[in-house]
Amino acid sequence: MNFAKLLKPEAVKVSASATSKKRLLHEIADFAGQAYDLPPGETHEALLARESLGPTGVGHGVALPHARLEGLDRVVGLFVLLEKPIDFAAVDRQPVDIAFCLFAPEDAGVEHLKALALVSRTLRDSTICGKLRANPQPATLYTILTESISVQAA
Repeated sequence: MNFAKLLKPEAVKVSASATSKKRLLHEIADFAGQAYDLPPGETHEALLARESLGPTGVGHGVALPHARLEGLDRVVGLFVLLEKPIDFAAVDRQPVDIAFCLFAPEDAGVEHLKALALVSRTLRDSTICGKLRANPQPATLYTILTESISVQAA
């Protein structure tokens, strides 16, 4: 499992419009529709249902919203860098400005967990997060994410 398999360049963006957790999840659902042709309404509902089980803000300004969806044949990801941090009910109560969202097939099992572990491990690295926050260009963000894993794996 690596970022290049999870994430395509068109699934990386910088957002100035997300001003709340609710708005961000709605924006992610719309973005998933554009990037992966996922139905925005169902995607948004799946994200909200997952959040109702417990917040996915993991701390240090990072959120990992995720959901299982019918119709997917593999795990896919979206990356959003927020221009202004928002409250995400994170475990450390810090506002979130980095969101990596994962969508998995209903029966993904271990692949979903491997993807979540990969993203979590990568975004716990303060150096990588610092680079992401300092480079608000989607192409650069994609390069940082896909190259960071190659360096860590070597």
